Amino acid sequence: MDVLFFAALAPIFWLIIALIGLKLPAYQACTVALVIAFFTASSFFGMTYRDTLTAALEGSTMAVWPIIWVIIAAIFTYNLSVFTKGMDTIKTMLGSVTTDERVLVLLIAWGFGGFLECMSGFGTAVAIGASMLASIGINPISAIMVCLLANAVQSSYGSIGLPLTTLAQLTGFEGSQIATFTTMQLGFMMIIMPFLMLVIFGGSFKALSGMIPMCLIAGLGFFLPALGAAYFMGEGLAGVAGAIISMGLIVFFAKKFPTHNPEYEIKSVEVTDEITPEKGIKAWLPFILIFVFLIVTSKLVPPVHEFLIQVKTSIAIYTGEGAGLYTFTWIVTPGTLIMLAAIISGVVQGATVNDMLSVLSRTIRTMTPTFITMITIIGTARIMGYSGMITTMATTTVDATGTLYPAISPLIGAAGSFITGSATTSGVLFGKLQADSAMAIGANETGQAWMAAANAAGACVGKIISPQSIAIGVAAVGIRGVEGQIMKFAIKVFLPFVILMGCVVYFGQAFVE
Repeated sequence: MDVLFFAALAPIFWLIIALIGLKLPAYQACTVALVIAFFTASSFFGMTYRDTLTAALEGSTMAVWPIIWVIIAAIFTYNLSVFTKGMDTIKTMLGSVTTDERVLVLLIAWGFGGFLECMSGFGTAVAIGASMLASIGINPISAIMVCLLANAVQSSYGSIGLPLTTLAQLTGFEGSQIATFTTMQLGFMMIIMPFLMLVIFGGSFKALSGMIPMCLIAGLGFFLPALGAAYFMGEGLAGVAGAIISMGLIVFFAKKFPTHNPEYEIKSVEVTDEITPEKGIKAWLPFILIFVFLIVTSKLVPPVHEFLIQVKTSIAIYTGEGAGLYTFTWIVTPGTLIMLAAIISGVVQGATVNDMLSVLSRTIRTMTPTFITMITIIGTARIMGYSGMITTMATTTVDATGTLYPAISPLIGAAGSFITGSATTSGVLFGKLQADSAMAIGANETGQAWMAAANAAGACVGKIISPQSIAIGVAAVGIRGVEGQIMKFAIKVFLPFVILMGCVVYFGQAFVE
């Protein structure tokens, strides 16, 4: 291994030391990583200062539009729903379905949590899901654990498929192809996770008594619709479709075949008849409109999609070799559609313009560190990509592992989400490396896309042990000093799943190439 390989690793080494060892906030660690990448690219890889600056600028621009725009719109939608009390109505509706704790775990942590993750992401599902479960009497630690498990499988679909969209942009593959391959790789994990959630919740396999059909329906109800939506509609709606259909199936099954097990009966669920259909529709309106807008503007409706996709601006940012135009798509982008849905829903729910501006302002202020993180980490990734740092890492890694590289590729994706707490950032850091490594071992274009998707699938597994996710859950339920206990549990789940994912990627490549 030569000097260039270790120089290329410098920003990654720094992030590991800063986030795990020094426990610096992500926005501080990533800012320093950008500086390290800048000087490494110019000092070791012969990149001019101008090219390095414009590479960072292109990455920062990508962070702002569409990524940060999606984050603002998604979190604003949720915060506005809380402000208008629509979220309270949604909680009551979900809690009135059943008094069986196990069904509520699946409905809230898996179904509704998946819906929140796919709509907004960034820890929203863990925070809301765990707090909802704890508020209806479920043990807080159990609530955190099941939400971590559910969120892990669904995290690559967060914020209307943002991790998959970003990964596709950085690697140059179609978003629908990346989403389809990621869903295929996660398929077994999706099916088995509802079973595992109840076993962890109940402390034994006894918790599955009478629940096996519902668990199977919950898992398949997410996987199959997500796979179909990924293939036909793209990454934006894959997780949303899976979450909505899975949640609907859980509700239907709970009503049609109610469970009656005194050991898991809960008395604190508030059942109310005060929620009229009109009130329920108003509460769900933001999410209904988002779903409708995304479908109407997708390739499923060619006339609308082809007309609106023309509203775009292309400019040259990067000045070095391999430069291309960066395109701003102004309307057919999730952030714009989500924001439009939120504003319309806010008006219907009685929020004034001042109310919405206040909620938006508060959302932006609280998310500022996240914005800095995204701008600096994607700027770092762009420098590493254009300078050849990622190619150097890929070539050296492939030389060391050879054709066995696909078996460890999910571990690399998992390392990214463990370090940064984000499936999106994991893709930014390692997505191009995965594709370049696949090329180096002789994979065709389809095989390279399969390996890029392996980063997203591995990132999902890494979210199980993400310190940031654990901290969000602990903060949401208001307990302290249990992070170590939860991490110990999480590692036991993480290890078999990351090995399983390595086998899926390694043996699965033969079926896609």
